[in-house]
Amino acid sequence: MPPQSSPAEPSLREAALLALLQADPTQKVLATQALWARFQALAGQDEAALDASCAIPAPAAPLPGRPERPVLVPPMEVPHRSPYTPQGLAAMLHAIAHIEFNAINLALDAVWRFAGMPADYYREWLRVAHEEAYHFGLVSDLLQDLGHGYGDFPAHNGLWEMCVKTQDDVTARMALVPRTLEARGLDATPLIQHKLRQVNTPAALSAVAVLDIILRDEIGHVAVGNRWYGWLCQQQGLEPIAHYRHLARTHQAPRLRPPFNLSARTAAGFTEPELKRLGEYESPH
Repeated sequence: MPPQSSPAEPSLREAALLALLQADPTQKVLATQALWARFQALAGQDEAALDASCAIPAPAAPLPGRPERPVLVPPMEVPHRSPYTPQGLAAMLHAIAHIEFNAINLALDAVWRFAGMPADYYREWLRVAHEEAYHFGLVSDLLQDLGHGYGDFPAHNGLWEMCVKTQDDVTARMALVPRTLEARGLDATPLIQHKLRQVNTPAALSAVAVLDIILRDEIGHVAVGNRWYGWLCQQQGLEPIAHYRHLARTHQAPRLRPPFNLSARTAAGFTEPELKRLGEYESPH
Protein backbone atom coordinates (compact mmCIF):
# COMPACT_ATOMS: atom_id res chain seq x y z
CA MET A 1 0.00 0.00 0.00
CA PRO A 2 1.53 3.39 -0.95
CA PRO A 3 2.54 5.63 1.94
CA GLN A 4 -0.10 8.10 3.09
CA SER A 5 0.31 11.39 4.92
CA SER A 6 -0.41 11.09 8.62
CA PRO A 7 -3.37 13.22 9.77
CA ALA A 8 -0.96 14.82 12.24
CA GLU A 9 1.44 15.88 9.50
CA PRO A 10 1.19 19.32 7.95
CA SER A 11 0.24 19.39 4.30
CA LEU A 12 3.09 19.70 1.83
CA ARG A 13 2.22 23.36 1.37
CA GLU A 14 2.20 23.96 5.13
CA ALA A 15 5.55 22.16 5.38
CA ALA A 16 6.89 24.48 2.67
CA LEU A 17 5.92 27.44 4.86
CA LEU A 18 7.66 25.86 7.85
CA ALA A 19 10.82 25.43 5.76
CA LEU A 20 10.55 29.03 4.60
CA LEU A 21 10.41 30.16 8.24
CA GLN A 22 13.67 28.40 9.09
CA ALA A 23 16.29 31.07 9.77
CA ASP A 24 19.39 28.89 9.86
CA PRO A 25 20.60 28.17 6.30
CA THR A 26 21.62 24.59 7.10
CA GLN A 27 18.27 23.85 8.71
CA LYS A 28 16.43 25.47 5.79
CA VAL A 29 18.31 23.24 3.34
CA LEU A 30 17.59 20.14 5.45
CA ALA A 31 13.90 21.04 5.77
CA THR A 32 13.65 21.60 2.00
CA GLN A 33 15.37 18.29 1.28
CA ALA A 34 13.06 16.50 3.74
CA LEU A 35 10.04 18.10 2.06
CA TRP A 36 11.19 16.83 -1.34
CA ALA A 37 11.88 13.35 0.07
CA ARG A 38 8.41 13.25 1.62
CA PHE A 39 6.84 14.33 -1.65
CA GLN A 40 8.68 11.62 -3.57
CA ALA A 41 7.73 8.97 -0.98
CA LEU A 42 4.05 9.66 -1.62
CA ALA A 43 4.47 7.81 -4.94
CA GLY A 44 1.70 9.58 -6.80
CA GLN A 45 -0.60 9.90 -3.78
CA ASP A 46 0.35 13.53 -3.32
CA GLU A 47 -2.78 15.47 -4.28
CA ALA A 48 -4.42 15.22 -0.86
CA ALA A 49 -1.10 15.89 0.86
CA LEU A 50 -0.66 19.07 -1.17
CA ASP A 51 -4.03 20.45 0.01
CA ALA A 52 -3.94 22.81 -2.95
CA SER A 53 -7.41 24.31 -2.41
CA CYS A 54 -6.71 25.49 1.14
CA ALA A 55 -5.59 29.07 1.73
CA ILE A 56 -2.86 29.06 4.39
CA PRO A 57 -2.91 32.05 6.78
CA ALA A 58 0.21 34.18 6.77
CA PRO A 59 2.37 33.56 9.83
CA ALA A 60 2.98 36.11 12.56
CA ALA A 61 6.74 35.65 12.18
CA PRO A 62 8.46 37.74 9.51
CA LEU A 63 9.20 36.11 6.17
CA PRO A 64 11.49 34.74 5.05
CA GLY A 65 13.37 33.11 7.89
CA ARG A 66 16.99 34.15 7.50
CA PRO A 67 20.11 34.47 9.65
CA GLU A 68 21.26 37.74 11.21
CA ARG A 69 24.04 37.85 8.64
CA PRO A 70 24.61 38.75 5.88
CA VAL A 71 23.93 42.41 6.54
CA LEU A 72 21.45 43.62 3.90
CA VAL A 73 22.26 46.91 2.20
CA PRO A 74 20.92 48.73 -0.90
CA PRO A 75 22.20 47.14 -4.14
CA MET A 76 24.46 50.09 -4.95
CA GLU A 77 26.17 49.73 -1.55
CA VAL A 78 27.28 46.12 -2.08
CA PRO A 79 31.07 46.43 -2.57
CA HIS A 80 32.50 45.30 -5.89
CA ARG A 81 35.69 43.30 -5.49
CA SER A 82 38.04 41.81 -8.05
CA PRO A 83 37.85 38.00 -8.35
CA TYR A 84 41.61 38.03 -8.97
CA THR A 85 42.15 38.22 -5.20
CA PRO A 86 41.11 35.42 -2.80
CA GLN A 87 38.90 37.87 -0.88
CA GLY A 88 37.32 39.15 -4.07
CA LEU A 89 36.63 35.65 -5.36
CA ALA A 90 35.03 34.78 -2.03
CA ALA A 91 32.85 37.90 -2.26
CA MET A 92 31.72 36.92 -5.77
CA LEU A 93 30.85 33.40 -4.61
CA HIS A 94 29.05 34.83 -1.60
CA ALA A 95 26.85 36.91 -3.91
CA ILE A 96 25.97 33.73 -5.81
CA ALA A 97 25.28 31.86 -2.56
CA HIS A 98 22.96 34.70 -1.50
CA ILE A 99 21.04 34.42 -4.77
CA GLU A 100 20.66 30.66 -4.29
CA PHE A 101 19.56 31.10 -0.66
CA ASN A 102 16.91 33.57 -1.79
CA ALA A 103 15.89 31.24 -4.60
CA ILE A 104 15.09 28.52 -2.03
CA ASN A 105 12.83 31.02 -0.28
CA LEU A 106 11.19 32.14 -3.52
CA ALA A 107 10.30 28.59 -4.53
CA LEU A 108 8.97 27.68 -1.08
CA ASP A 109 6.91 30.87 -1.03
CA ALA A 110 5.39 30.04 -4.42
CA VAL A 111 4.25 26.69 -2.97
CA TRP A 112 2.58 27.81 0.26
CA ARG A 113 1.26 31.24 -0.67
CA PHE A 114 -0.92 30.62 -3.72
CA ALA A 115 -3.89 28.29 -3.29
CA GLY A 116 -6.06 26.86 -6.04
CA MET A 117 -3.37 26.10 -8.60
CA PRO A 118 -3.11 22.72 -10.38
CA ALA A 119 -1.17 20.00 -8.56
CA ASP A 120 1.61 20.16 -11.18
CA TYR A 121 2.29 23.76 -10.19
CA TYR A 122 3.15 22.71 -6.62
CA ARG A 123 5.11 19.66 -7.77
CA GLU A 124 7.29 21.79 -10.02
CA TRP A 125 7.99 24.46 -7.41
CA LEU A 126 8.83 21.81 -4.80
CA ARG A 127 11.38 20.40 -7.24
CA VAL A 128 12.77 23.89 -7.86
CA ALA A 129 13.15 24.47 -4.10
CA HIS A 130 15.02 21.17 -3.78
CA GLU A 131 17.40 22.04 -6.63
CA GLU A 132 18.03 25.54 -5.27
CA ALA A 133 18.95 24.00 -1.91
CA TYR A 134 21.42 21.77 -3.75
CA HIS A 135 22.91 24.79 -5.51
CA PHE A 136 23.26 26.66 -2.22
CA GLY A 137 25.15 23.71 -0.79
CA LEU A 138 27.53 23.58 -3.75
CA VAL A 139 28.41 27.27 -3.52
CA SER A 140 28.65 27.13 0.28
CA ASP A 141 31.23 24.37 -0.07
CA LEU A 142 33.28 26.55 -2.43
CA LEU A 143 33.10 29.40 0.08
CA GLN A 144 34.23 27.10 2.87
CA ASP A 145 37.21 26.02 0.81
CA LEU A 146 38.21 29.70 0.68
CA GLY A 147 37.87 30.08 4.46
CA HIS A 148 34.51 31.86 4.37
CA GLY A 149 30.86 31.13 4.98
CA TYR A 150 27.46 32.51 4.05
CA GLY A 151 26.99 35.77 5.89
CA ASP A 152 30.60 36.95 5.73
CA PHE A 153 29.88 39.70 3.18
CA PRO A 154 27.04 42.23 2.80
CA ALA A 155 24.24 41.50 0.34
CA HIS A 156 21.06 43.10 -0.98
CA ASN A 157 17.42 42.06 -0.79
CA GLY A 158 16.17 42.75 -4.32
CA LEU A 159 14.84 39.27 -5.07
CA TRP A 160 12.74 39.08 -1.93
CA GLU A 161 11.48 42.64 -2.34
CA MET A 162 9.88 41.64 -5.65
CA CYS A 163 8.45 38.58 -3.92
CA VAL A 164 6.69 40.93 -1.47
CA LYS A 165 5.45 43.21 -4.25
CA THR A 166 3.78 40.25 -5.99
CA GLN A 167 2.46 38.45 -2.91
CA ASP A 168 -1.19 39.02 -3.83
CA ASP A 169 -1.01 38.07 -7.52
CA VAL A 170 0.33 34.72 -8.67
CA THR A 171 0.39 35.93 -12.29
CA ALA A 172 2.62 38.86 -11.34
CA ARG A 173 4.81 36.51 -9.28
CA MET A 174 5.38 34.18 -12.23
CA ALA A 175 5.99 37.12 -14.56
CA LEU A 176 8.41 39.11 -12.45
CA VAL A 177 10.33 36.66 -10.27
CA PRO A 178 11.27 33.52 -12.25
CA ARG A 179 10.91 34.90 -15.76
CA THR A 180 12.39 38.34 -15.01
CA LEU A 181 14.73 38.50 -12.02
CA GLU A 182 15.84 34.87 -12.06
CA ALA A 183 16.09 34.90 -15.85
CA ARG A 184 18.74 37.59 -15.48
CA GLY A 185 20.93 34.80 -14.12
CA LEU A 186 20.76 33.10 -17.51
CA ASP A 187 22.32 36.21 -19.03
CA ALA A 188 24.85 36.86 -16.27
CA THR A 189 26.24 33.36 -15.67
CA PRO A 190 28.29 33.03 -18.90
CA LEU A 191 29.85 36.45 -18.21
CA ILE A 192 30.79 35.41 -14.68
CA GLN A 193 32.23 32.15 -15.96
CA HIS A 194 34.34 34.05 -18.49
CA LYS A 195 35.84 36.16 -15.68
CA LEU A 196 36.50 33.09 -13.57
CA ARG A 197 38.29 31.32 -16.44
CA GLN A 198 40.55 34.35 -16.74
CA VAL A 199 41.33 34.12 -13.02
CA ASN A 200 42.36 30.52 -13.77
CA THR A 201 42.98 29.29 -10.24
CA PRO A 202 41.74 25.90 -9.00
CA ALA A 203 39.08 27.63 -6.88
CA ALA A 204 37.90 29.78 -9.79
CA LEU A 205 37.73 26.81 -12.16
CA SER A 206 35.78 24.80 -9.55
CA ALA A 207 33.32 27.69 -9.47
CA VAL A 208 32.98 27.55 -13.27
CA ALA A 209 32.00 23.87 -13.01
CA VAL A 210 29.44 24.60 -10.29
CA LEU A 211 27.98 27.40 -12.40
CA ASP A 212 27.56 24.93 -15.27
CA ILE A 213 25.25 22.91 -12.99
CA ILE A 214 23.40 25.99 -11.80
CA LEU A 215 22.87 27.33 -15.33
CA ARG A 216 21.57 23.95 -16.53
CA ASP A 217 19.03 23.78 -13.72
CA GLU A 218 18.09 27.46 -13.84
CA ILE A 219 16.98 27.09 -17.45
CA GLY A 220 14.43 24.61 -16.12
CA HIS A 221 13.42 26.90 -13.27
CA VAL A 222 12.78 29.84 -15.58
CA ALA A 223 10.83 27.46 -17.81
CA VAL A 224 8.55 26.69 -14.86
CA GLY A 225 7.83 30.40 -14.49
CA ASN A 226 7.21 30.75 -18.21
CA ARG A 227 4.91 27.74 -18.28
CA TRP A 228 2.71 28.95 -15.43
CA TYR A 229 2.69 32.57 -16.56
CA GLY A 230 1.41 31.41 -19.95
CA TRP A 231 -1.18 29.14 -18.31
CA LEU A 232 -2.43 31.92 -16.02
CA CYS A 233 -2.70 34.39 -18.90
CA GLN A 234 -4.68 31.84 -20.89
CA GLN A 235 -7.02 31.21 -17.96
CA GLN A 236 -7.67 34.94 -17.56
CA GLY A 237 -7.87 35.83 -21.24
CA LEU A 238 -4.76 38.02 -21.06
CA GLU A 239 -2.33 38.70 -23.89
CA PRO A 240 1.02 37.66 -22.32
CA ILE A 241 3.33 40.28 -23.80
CA ALA A 242 1.01 43.23 -23.18
CA HIS A 243 0.21 42.03 -19.67
CA TYR A 244 3.89 41.57 -18.90
CA ARG A 245 4.52 45.18 -19.89
CA HIS A 246 1.69 46.26 -17.54
CA LEU A 247 3.02 44.18 -14.64
CA ALA A 248 6.61 45.33 -15.12
CA ARG A 249 5.54 48.97 -14.95
CA THR A 250 3.08 48.48 -12.09
CA HIS A 251 5.61 46.71 -9.88
CA GLN A 252 8.63 48.73 -11.04
CA ALA A 253 10.56 45.74 -12.32
CA PRO A 254 14.13 46.57 -13.33
CA ARG A 255 14.72 47.11 -17.01
CA LEU A 256 16.54 44.19 -18.58
CA ARG A 257 19.85 45.09 -20.17
CA PRO A 258 21.97 43.24 -22.75
CA PRO A 259 23.82 41.09 -23.41
CA PHE A 260 21.10 38.44 -23.37
CA ASN A 261 21.70 34.71 -23.38
CA LEU A 262 19.23 34.06 -26.18
CA SER A 263 19.94 30.34 -26.45
CA ALA A 264 19.29 29.79 -22.73
CA ARG A 265 16.21 31.99 -22.80
CA THR A 266 14.86 30.06 -25.81
CA ALA A 267 15.50 26.78 -23.98
CA ALA A 268 13.60 28.22 -21.00
CA GLY A 269 10.53 28.83 -23.14
CA PHE A 270 10.68 32.48 -24.13
CA THR A 271 8.98 33.01 -27.48
CA GLU A 272 10.53 34.78 -30.45
CA PRO A 273 8.26 37.85 -30.03
CA GLU A 274 9.29 38.06 -26.35
CA LEU A 275 12.97 37.81 -27.19
CA LYS A 276 12.64 40.63 -29.70
CA ARG A 277 11.13 42.87 -27.01
CA LEU A 278 13.75 42.25 -24.30
CA GLY A 279 14.72 45.46 -22.57
CA GLU A 280 11.64 47.40 -23.65
CA TYR A 281 9.82 47.24 -20.32
CA GLU A 282 10.85 50.35 -18.47
CA SER A 283 9.41 51.08 -15.05
CA PRO A 284 7.95 54.56 -14.46
CA HIS A 285 10.75 55.44 -11.99
